[in-house]
Amino acid sequence: MVKQIINYKNFDISKIHRESIILIGNFDGVHTGHQKLFELAKRYKKKMKSKIGVITFEPMPKMFFNKNIKNFRIASLKQKENLLKKQGVDFIITKKFDKNFSKIKYFSFIENILHKKIKAKYIFVSNNFRFGNKREGSVKKLIQNEKNFHYKIIKPKPKISKHKIVSSTYIRKLLSSGNLKYANKLLNRNWSIEGLVKKGRKMGKKIGFPTCNLDIKNYIIPKLGVYAVKIYRKNSSKILKGIANIGYRPTFNQKKILLEVHIFNFSGNLYEKVLTIDFISFIRNEKKFKNINQLKKQISSDLVMAKKSLN
Repeated sequence: MVKQIINYKNFDISKIHRESIILIGNFDGVHTGHQKLFELAKRYKKKMKSKIGVITFEPMPKMFFNKNIKNFRIASLKQKENLLKKQGVDFIITKKFDKNFSKIKYFSFIENILHKKIKAKYIFVSNNFRFGNKREGSVKKLIQNEKNFHYKIIKPKPKISKHKIVSSTYIRKLLSSGNLKYANKLLNRNWSIEGLVKKGRKMGKKIGFPTCNLDIKNYIIPKLGVYAVKIYRKNSSKILKGIANIGYRPTFNQKKILLEVHIFNFSGNLYEKVLTIDFISFIRNEKKFKNINQLKKQISSDLVMAKKSLN
């Protein structure tokens, strides 16, 4: 059972959470590189008999400064919080990243937030961590202020896989290029999208393959095409299996990107229900068919491939 943790929306934290081990970052996807960081933090926790806290930001700074970036996230905020809980975190500070916060001087962040409010004892950051107005704060500047503000900076070595640093940026590239298997390995879980089932044009139902339509919101867009998936419903322990298409449905001239999921051997109304779609394997690229019969034939073939992949 995952323990209950405290979620803060600002830096006014309880006394019991001051003088803790603090990890700062976006932690998008909470991948194996992040997990390595948390394993080290847990060793410090045991040794120092301290608590572990995370400072993260919403929206992610890159999305705040680049309004044109719409589809970027590996995990939603809710998913991220659940994944952090599994890493043994005691509390999370999810700070709203807005214009005012972006203007805070780096020294003020160190003195007033890390020192006065949080009283951090150990601070875990990646080598490329930047903070403060105009990104003037750096790991070097954090280290320069260690003695003044009684904390210690920990810079763990990054996790390397196939000669590359495991990072959220790298995993986004893997998902976009269709290398789902390796992305899932680096996440240490199946990549998933959580979303609300919306009413669509019912084209799937008309051709004999009813689908649930989900809005992918600001998730990263994986390689367009067909995937074998597992489906989880809120408040249900039953795992459903199915096939998903993410793309523009070129055969039907769809303009908006859509995630459609056909669930095997299922009948029931899922409109306005929250589903979590686990992406298990990539089956084929999105393709435009000459007619509906060609499409139906291909879907039948896709179903066979998906069932093999899910067994």
